[in-house]
Amino acid sequence: MSMSPRKAYESELEELDKLVAEMATKTSQTIDLAVRSFEKLDTDLVERVKVLDTEMYSLNNVIEKKCLEVIALQSPVAKDLRTIGTYLKVITDFDRIGRYALDIAEVTEHAKTMAHFKPLVSIPHMAEMAVKMVNLSVKAFLDRDTEPTKQVFELEDKVDSLYDEIFREVITYMMEDSKKIGIGMNYTLVARYLERIADHACNISERVIYMVTGQRVIKE
Repeated sequence: MSMSPRKAYESELEELDKLVAEMATKTSQTIDLAVRSFEKLDTDLVERVKVLDTEMYSLNNVIEKKCLEVIALQSPVAKDLRTIGTYLKVITDFDRIGRYALDIAEVTEHAKTMAHFKPLVSIPHMAEMAVKMVNLSVKAFLDRDTEPTKQVFELEDKVDSLYDEIFREVITYMMEDSKKIGIGMNYTLVARYLERIADHACNISERVIYMVTGQRVIKE
């Protein structure tokens, strides 16, 4: 006995959720590996980031193809179409996050012969918050629940503040010693990429709110 159209649609969404959860896991791993590669100036970790980036690209294509098939075969309307549209936008955010993680790994390649002028504390902490934001956004998406998005937006303010602190601190170090300009510029780049990752986590949360409620988030 064949499934009803609604059951078939729900089954397709369950499969899409599994694929999105897999891509989300790889996204978080990519951020963590990229920052650790910079922290340790470890090019082996850079290679692992590149492998994950390739895997994420493949998953992106699989999810996109499946979404288009659902639209073609199930003809979703109203909220259902909004849900499928959110899948497509969320994986675009994952792709952008992966690109920024790869950028961080590339900074490691350029900085591998340099020495950190201080133990890295703020950047790993910033990365932890960014990963938490991504994970919370994904949880909100998979659970169709806007509650976790509140914490995402709270963390965004903390990430922005930490970025400002890192920038000011690095500028001070570079002004005191011109030999620190090279590695200092790398610190600011990595912090900037992490800030952009946090922005994409917020994008996902905003998309979840629209998917669940039909209301757009209006930023002040």
